[in-house]
Amino acid sequence: MVAVGSRSRQTADEFGEKYGIAPHRRYDSYELLAADDGIDIVYVASPHSHHHEHTLLFLKSGHGVLCEKPFALNAGQAADMVAMARAHGRFLMEAMWSRFLPAYATLRELVTAGEIGTVLSVEGDFGFRLPMTPTHRLFDPALGGGALLDLGVYPVSLASMLLGEPSRVAAFGQLGETGVDEHLAVLTSYDSGAIAIAKASLRAGLTCTGRVTGTAGSIELPAFMHCPDELVVQRGSGTERLHLPAARDGDGDGTAGGGLHHQARHVHERLRSGHLDSDIMPLGESVSIMRTLDAARAQIGVRYPADNA
Repeated sequence: MVAVGSRSRQTADEFGEKYGIAPHRRYDSYELLAADDGIDIVYVASPHSHHHEHTLLFLKSGHGVLCEKPFALNAGQAADMVAMARAHGRFLMEAMWSRFLPAYATLRELVTAGEIGTVLSVEGDFGFRLPMTPTHRLFDPALGGGALLDLGVYPVSLASMLLGEPSRVAAFGQLGETGVDEHLAVLTSYDSGAIAIAKASLRAGLTCTGRVTGTAGSIELPAFMHCPDELVVQRGSGTERLHLPAARDGDGDGTAGGGLHHQARHVHERLRSGHLDSDIMPLGESVSIMRTLDAARAQIGVRYPADNA
């Protein structure tokens, strides 16, 4: 890590001190960061509402971008980002870090190998009780708040990884006083006959687990389903527990960013081999996921200011 950009000098300095970034490369605006031509790739971790704007800024400036999930606020923004990356010949990827963890890699291998037969259903939920604070980003529609885009995106992305884009989307939810979704469920169906259920909540603590069920068995992702350290595989009458730690050797419990190095390594490998996107989190799929999220939001009744742009 060689540089940081923030909205204020204070936060840039605090981050720079913590991670050893030289003082002259701690920028108090994103435009100054974009003007630094010594950067290969920028990790965009601003609020959801700014992913589109900041990704376009850095792509236009000649930098690759790793953009935090959700990729954008809607599919239109996502398509803009992909078009800009391709027009400028720059790397772009959604930072859905779960996909690069050992548990998710093993899950893909088991499903591809037919270890649980044909996948019939994918289930996942992610939720916790958060006191309602109108100014908190998760409750602010101007910042892309709501349970779906922040938490529900994980089980929706899991279903997409295994089943592709759904043919039908049905969503049900409860809106809070600020107009964002605070408790919801999304049911998707696929041409294969498979179904998926994703639940997310800011009002209740959910199990935060996932399950993939096939004709010959199932695979459970214990809590937390977005960063599991193990898989529970059931075939017939037998159960196998696979220990697949996400953190690096030597990292203690609760280490900040534990498991993110798998995603970082993948990005480095793609850049060094000359690729402009990921084969594990493809750009086309990121846009597809946004279409699913758009359909769910429309049925629940959640709209963001950016939807009118």
